[in-house]
Amino acid sequence: MGAVSQIVGEVKKVIVGKDRVLLWVLTTILAKGHILLEDIPGVGKTTMALAFSKALGLDYGRVQFTPDVLPSDITGYSVYQKETGKMVYQPGAVLTNVFLADELNRATSRTQSALLEAMEEGQVTVDGQSHALPQPFFVIATQNPTGASGTQLLPDSQMDRFAIRLSIGYPAPDDERDMVLKRQHGNPLEQVQQVITRQELIALQKQVEDVYIKPQVVEYMVSLVAATRKDPMILRGASPRATLSMASMAKAMALLKGRDYVTPDDVQTVFPDVIAHRLLLAPEAEARRITEKKLLQEILKKTPAPHLR
Repeated sequence: MGAVSQIVGEVKKVIVGKDRVLLWVLTTILAKGHILLEDIPGVGKTTMALAFSKALGLDYGRVQFTPDVLPSDITGYSVYQKETGKMVYQPGAVLTNVFLADELNRATSRTQSALLEAMEEGQVTVDGQSHALPQPFFVIATQNPTGASGTQLLPDSQMDRFAIRLSIGYPAPDDERDMVLKRQHGNPLEQVQQVITRQELIALQKQVEDVYIKPQVVEYMVSLVAATRKDPMILRGASPRATLSMASMAKAMALLKGRDYVTPDDVQTVFPDVIAHRLLLAPEAEARRITEKKLLQEILKKTPAPHLR
């Protein structure tokens, strides 16, 4: 998978010292998933999205979400054309390959919901007419931490459509120094080169779909998800959509490791990061400051993994 290391290498020109985050983002793209970045402003979320779009040769669209952004700004709208006497569709911002929903949790619930159909079905419906989105398509959404000025919680249906939630975090001092030095000679984004075409990316995504999961591994995944629904510290466990998302992410992880089949280790690697943001913890867990990731690690320890021959 030489292309993978090249893509990450290009993005590293602008995002320094965050190799794990970059690998997770690329894994999610290969799995046809959507990414939620929850972080403070100014750590490079938008820059990273731009760098990936350039390295992958994809069209890029961005909306800065504020309370006055309308659903039609996202999905598009119809305009009456006097010459033909017909309504003509004007595409919205989401009709692109990489859609950056910046500070998504500052928008109204109605505007947030405009993304749901696009994220789940790869289309938008305006005035009863469905319009397919360009392929490949994925959303990189950012949200400020809950409680920041002007923010509100994303609805559960929205959270469940993100394959993974990541945090870039502050850079280490040495990485921050390198970041400053790199910008003394211009914007590093201008140096990011395209590595693959969109057709080659689609082919990679097809390879991920073809990765094989043995029935025993499928049963293991189902057992892990079922455990989140029985844990007394979790009020609401993961959905069936989460199980499907975990399977796709495990397939992508296997392909990145050079295999055409999924192992329990792949499942264990993706399980905490794919499931954590979908859970609703019980008040007791929050009072004891038990995090979603800690509970999921306990579930991994208690759930026996299959031994493959």
